[in-house]
Amino acid sequence: MADEARLSPFVFACQGGLVLDQSTFAMQPGMALELSNFEPDIRGGYRRISGYSKWNSNIVPQTSSSSEAVLLSAYFKGNVIAARGQKVFKGGTTGSWTEIDTGRTSAEKYTFFRYNLGGTEFIVWADGANHASKYDNTTVTDLNATGAPSDPKFVTGFKDALFFAGMSSNPQALVFTAPFTDDDFNVANGAGTIQVDSDITGLFPFRNQLFIFCQERIFRLTGNTIADFVVQPVTREIGCINGFTIQEFAGDVVFLAPDGLRTVAGTERIGDVELGTISRKVQRRFAGLTDVDEFDSVVVPDKTQYRIFFSKSSLVRASTEGVIAVRKGNDYEFADVKGIRPSSTDSVVAAGESIVLHGEFDGYVYRQEQGNTFDGNDIEGKYRSPDLTMGDAGLRKNFQRVIINYAPEATVNADLFVRYDYESPTVARPAAYPFDTSTSVAIYGTSLYNTATYGGQSNPLVRQPIEGSGFAIALRVNDRGTSAPYSLKGFQLEFNAGARR
Repeated sequence: MADEARLSPFVFACQGGLVLDQSTFAMQPGMALELSNFEPDIRGGYRRISGYSKWNSNIVPQTSSSSEAVLLSAYFKGNVIAARGQKVFKGGTTGSWTEIDTGRTSAEKYTFFRYNLGGTEFIVWADGANHASKYDNTTVTDLNATGAPSDPKFVTGFKDALFFAGMSSNPQALVFTAPFTDDDFNVANGAGTIQVDSDITGLFPFRNQLFIFCQERIFRLTGNTIADFVVQPVTREIGCINGFTIQEFAGDVVFLAPDGLRTVAGTERIGDVELGTISRKVQRRFAGLTDVDEFDSVVVPDKTQYRIFFSKSSLVRASTEGVIAVRKGNDYEFADVKGIRPSSTDSVVAAGESIVLHGEFDGYVYRQEQGNTFDGNDIEGKYRSPDLTMGDAGLRKNFQRVIINYAPEATVNADLFVRYDYESPTVARPAAYPFDTSTSVAIYGTSLYNTATYGGQSNPLVRQPIEGSGFAIALRVNDRGTSAPYSLKGFQLEFNAGARR
């Protein structure tokens, strides 16, 4: 048995997130070479993500014999508005879906905007093939008055008017209604059209400005009415490749550009546009994304978290990938997410509650941040540390123990693996070390000593004896897929100094 007094400790916190563009020697110990279905937690550590479940146990009805994706999933006044095929439905958490709009032809993926006009709440949607439509929770009305665009892809609100873009006849045009209306396209009343010099890929109002995202550039619209509207370039060097990636996030607007995730403020502020990219730590995840059917994104407000998904209808759900970005201070931390396959998304705060939705290729609408499974399927979380030398790559260490600092929210079923010397095949690899909370999680002051795992919502310690030696060690945690969420807070490695090479 090792002399406890002579053991050297090496302690590190789980922080920094997934990093793919640095050598292991350049990485901080708390960063991750692999971080899948663990989210960087704003409270510290890496938390195994929550699951998702069906918003309504009934499938959204389809209008043909073939499988049709849910092209719209938007929360509105307690219900979800869902479009599939040529019809639009609304549905609560129980009961059947109610058809509210029919006869739409060749609908593409929908955009939508919620607004209040004259004291009445509305949601308006556009699908790139039909006139836009508005809904007040009772009646759907097509916005087809004289001058209205016939097939807008994008719709939003700005300065008490509705703005439309993405028309097939003029993809560089921005059409807007008269002020304080949603259906008046009469120029004499203040409606109008603005032309830019690149195809529009998305619209987003933010802080008294309307950002117009194009394939190769970004513009800003300021002013109050057609009399003083001004369009100015934010940049002519970079554009947004997909409007469904645009979100307000952490006090800025984030979007997917050809070179990765960017913020509007960073892109505008920095003369060298490369410095506006926030995803440099995981840049390879955004390389070669041409073979993707769907881009979708959501924000989880209470976690200061942005999620972007790269979906293909041909992929099984478990193979669908995405990236989680979390703002921490002045930096971003990242992780991979696997097993969420959206065809449409929405995220909104309603009555103080975050509601995060996605429609799927299977015809259902799901609510994220619910439960411990992906609609009954296991969530496989993975974490891998960098190769740790404890500051001395030439010194062999005889490892004796790993102390795991983690915070369970219920029962945990996970395994710890240790690998030595950069996973050299000539170095022995110990078997997995389980660190399960097979009994109930203990709560201080109520549980009996030595009969349950202490912790609850605090940070319990698992003291795990290990065996083996090497110049470097890497830690892996594999969640078995049946755990409730838990957070990896940090680790302490204890070792004796060995020979120097």
